[in-house]
Amino acid sequence: MELTNEGKVALTDPLQRFAPPKTIVPNGAGGTPITLRHLATHTGGLPREVGAYPGETPHFTFPDQAFRWTWLPKRRLISRPGTAAVYSNVGFDLLGDALASAANKTYAQLLEERIVRPLGLHDTTLTPSREQCARLLFGTRDEGPCTDTEASAASGGVYSTSADMVRMLQYWLHIPGTSAQVAPAITVYLKPAQLRSVQGLSHAGDPTGIGLGWIQLGDPNGPSTLMEKTGGGAGFLTYVALSLKCQTGIFLAVTDGKRRSHFNLFHGANDLLTALAGVPPLPPSVHQAHAARKRHSRVPRPASAPAQ
Repeated sequence: MELTNEGKVALTDPLQRFAPPKTIVPNGAGGTPITLRHLATHTGGLPREVGAYPGETPHFTFPDQAFRWTWLPKRRLISRPGTAAVYSNVGFDLLGDALASAANKTYAQLLEERIVRPLGLHDTTLTPSREQCARLLFGTRDEGPCTDTEASAASGGVYSTSADMVRMLQYWLHIPGTSAQVAPAITVYLKPAQLRSVQGLSHAGDPTGIGLGWIQLGDPNGPSTLMEKTGGGAGFLTYVALSLKCQTGIFLAVTDGKRRSHFNLFHGANDLLTALAGVPPLPPSVHQAHAARKRHSRVPRPASAPAQ
């Protein structure tokens, strides 16, 4: 968050500071307010979504800003902010609204000024042109039109290309010749052990740290620790994983398939990244161990040999 370095926002700022006039942001038990840090670490006590997507609504166009700020004051938090992690897309949309309010600009303008233009991302946008839509990779099903996704830009409504994602990987990994980071973009702020529970953050492995949207996997003192972010929507699964110590990264975008294959994709990507980085693979996650036990239990035992 470069705005924090300019004194316009702080991670400790309450979301209430950036709410529309006369809008009351709910507090948690004991009057604990939701802060920007809570939103960025998925610990704000908010659910994953505001509710079911309305029928025939294009992806990443719901909820818009007006809807979520009408929804929020009526919401009872599912946990006291800062005590439990629950993956929340609406939390990141609200975080984007707060940053836009602090800068007195739209989130789309911030994305263009702070990320797209400085890094030379020619095909990263929230408002794709007709020519860009013509080059869009389609998923396995009809996922709706290529359209303006500013409504949910902060939670994932960004179009991009593999070439632009290579530039992003170089930026995150501090590759020489890329734009310098104003502040570390990837830092661990919480350890799961500090929280009562963690939900929705373990698709790619067992978390050992939680950053501002990023998840740490592996022993932070070991050579194989990774920082990752899973994603999905509009018929795709996406994944970014970084070995910061080895300045090696990987980005994947695949058409969405059967849900049981998600874990295999992410874990396979982790194995590929550690192989490229020349470090040992991560240990099996709880999910992998459970899946291995289920596979083993389904193997039929050999029939006993007949008595002679």
